[in-house]
Amino acid sequence: MNLKFLTTALLIGTTVLSGFAQKVGKVEKPIDLVSTLVGTQSTYFLSSGNTYPAIALPWGMNFWSPQTGKMGDGWMYTYTAEKLRGIKQTHQPSPWMNDYGQFSIMAMVDNKTFDQDKRASYFSHKAEVARPHYYSVYLADYDTKVELTPTERASYFRFTFPKTDSAFVLIDAFDKGSYVEVIPKENKIVGYSTKNSGGVPENFKNYFVMTFDKPFANVSTFADSVLTDGRYMVKADHVGAIVGFQNANAGEQVLMKAASSFISPEQAVQNLKELDGVTFDEQVKKGEDIWNKELGKIEIEGGNIDQMRTFYSSLYRSLLFPRMFYEINAQGEVVHYSPYNGKVLPGYMFTDTGFWDTFRALFPFLNLMYPEINEKMQEGLANAYREGGWLPEWASPGYRNIMVGNNSASVVADAYIKGVRSKDIETLYEAVLKGANNAGPITAVGRAGAEYYNELGYVPYDVKINENAARSLEYSYDDFAIYQLAKSLNKESDKDFYKKRAYNYQKLFDPSTGLMRGKNKDGSWSTPFNPFKWGDAFTEGNSWHYSWSVFQDVEGFSKLLGGHKAMEIKLDSVFTLPPIFDDSYYGFPIHEIREMQIANMGQYAHGNQPIQHMIYLYNHVGAPWKAQYWIRETMNRMYSPNPDGYCGDEDNGQTSAWYVFSAIGFYPVTPATDEYVLGSPVFDKVTLHLSNGKTVNIESKNNSDQNRYIQNMKWNGKNYTKNYINHSELLKGANLQFDMGAEPNKKRGINKADLPYSISKDDQ
Repeated sequence: MNLKFLTTALLIGTTVLSGFAQKVGKVEKPIDLVSTLVGTQSTYFLSSGNTYPAIALPWGMNFWSPQTGKMGDGWMYTYTAEKLRGIKQTHQPSPWMNDYGQFSIMAMVDNKTFDQDKRASYFSHKAEVARPHYYSVYLADYDTKVELTPTERASYFRFTFPKTDSAFVLIDAFDKGSYVEVIPKENKIVGYSTKNSGGVPENFKNYFVMTFDKPFANVSTFADSVLTDGRYMVKADHVGAIVGFQNANAGEQVLMKAASSFISPEQAVQNLKELDGVTFDEQVKKGEDIWNKELGKIEIEGGNIDQMRTFYSSLYRSLLFPRMFYEINAQGEVVHYSPYNGKVLPGYMFTDTGFWDTFRALFPFLNLMYPEINEKMQEGLANAYREGGWLPEWASPGYRNIMVGNNSASVVADAYIKGVRSKDIETLYEAVLKGANNAGPITAVGRAGAEYYNELGYVPYDVKINENAARSLEYSYDDFAIYQLAKSLNKESDKDFYKKRAYNYQKLFDPSTGLMRGKNKDGSWSTPFNPFKWGDAFTEGNSWHYSWSVFQDVEGFSKLLGGHKAMEIKLDSVFTLPPIFDDSYYGFPIHEIREMQIANMGQYAHGNQPIQHMIYLYNHVGAPWKAQYWIRETMNRMYSPNPDGYCGDEDNGQTSAWYVFSAIGFYPVTPATDEYVLGSPVFDKVTLHLSNGKTVNIESKNNSDQNRYIQNMKWNGKNYTKNYINHSELLKGANLQFDMGAEPNKKRGINKADLPYSISKDDQ
């Protein structure tokens, strides 16, 4: 046989198999492609997401998670663990913030103990089903299967025990002050947990209630280190209860309903009614339908199975935070316990998100695909301001003193500019102005160093305010967001003032290095300057990461660098520099440093937020094909549907929303504008089902990993050369068609009119 022909045939066959046969068509049930375990293979020293398998409904008030870690361990579930200590109700946004109002449930056989080590059971992922709406696990030491399925504020449990007269269900209310009472005649347990990590008023409690479908054979409660039989009520630092059941036959089941409330014991009972009239299996189906409805707002076709699974797993993560912190009372009214003043008040409240992370992509994503939920979130922000006096920057559940910036301004402005018109916009505008011009009661509320910023246009390096350059750059962008909001609200007296401050980023540009740098109060540069030094003047990054935080004026930044070509070379340098670092500010390599170092992408640190938009900036300097290359590289290398599927902290949907946007083909580089910047769409076809009833159809011809470059693009059948698209035009419904190829088209997207928004372009 002709050897040349054989070789050619083999190559063609391989191409067919890898390029076509592996592509997945339309998915009827996107929930089937979600893995809740993505990111759970993490440690304190190296994050692959720092997630836990959240069993919840979208934005639900209460999440549930299997618990492998000890009480109080922020790493409540790690994929490599061998034993399970319980199933925990959790409100944890990240291991670094830890949890509040938590309690845990565990099933046991022939082992009546409260000790969290002695009660732990071996388990295997082979006998575990972890889905958004349903979780089951086989507890090997007890020959028992535990299943649960959630509502927004309650959860249904099903325990399948072996034949035994010593089956037990344990409720651990945790330490730091807890209470439990068993009511045998009602097959009921009530109590509360106060355990928290801060951000709560003094009267904070999470009241819980559990009801069972079988009577208790025996009752025990524990207080601190003592387990007492026959005692029904106990209040101490650390309490819990164990109720027993007698199973005459193997496979007998015990059903339990659990709910909780931050308002009152009575409201916990009210929340339990979310499970009225449904069986366990019916609730599983309801949860599946709810998730399929929300996930199904984006239909994708024509990716390989890993890309499809990564996409929908990322979309799931994008629909968890910020979570509901409101409840529905017996009169059907929306009410909430205020984490800001401890009162029960009417209206919406959401929590558990840090705007330093999520202003970048998560909130813009909600504004595009789920504006109705962000409208409620905006009302919640107005309530937070009324009740606490400031907009939160990191809430969990109330104010937390962490991270920098004043990015609530961006969250408010982007929503309004994208058409989410809150009835509270005047209150929110007042709140934004207060935060922009004043230091708050803690450094993470308002603007730390506001008096210096208002006078000098930057926060000085030598006034003992840490991470000052990062703060200054973010304040400048936040001022831009306020300018945009003022313009939309016709606040003429404010507009020019904040527009001028949007240029303050220029004050930190060092022409000798072409990078942003800390500056002293007298105007001199901080010395010595090491652009690879993490922290110090910057936040969880170095100057190479934060210098790109000029979202509002990439064109102006490029002029400071010497023009488009000079900036293109500077962007290239991020990937060609070695991943060296100076960790002297921290005293050791924090996990974000290590994640950059091992990624083999130079100084590009996708595992942390400050640089995540940077690749898209190639579009601003007329080199969009470089953005297309590196966006695909980042998606291919940094994401997977596996337990180590992220390259750093997932952070409340932000890193997931980056993938969702990027896989669709565009990204919100500058929140508080009407634009998205184009990238490289992954899928052959994407259909966005917008809330207004319109659809956006995105088709990519000849698409593959090799064919990652846009050759041509059409918008509603007409040639389209710009490197950006407009939100307002998408809302009308649109058909976008990309022709993809293996070689860059260096003639497309290079003209001045094709480049995305910059504030200085408006002034030309």
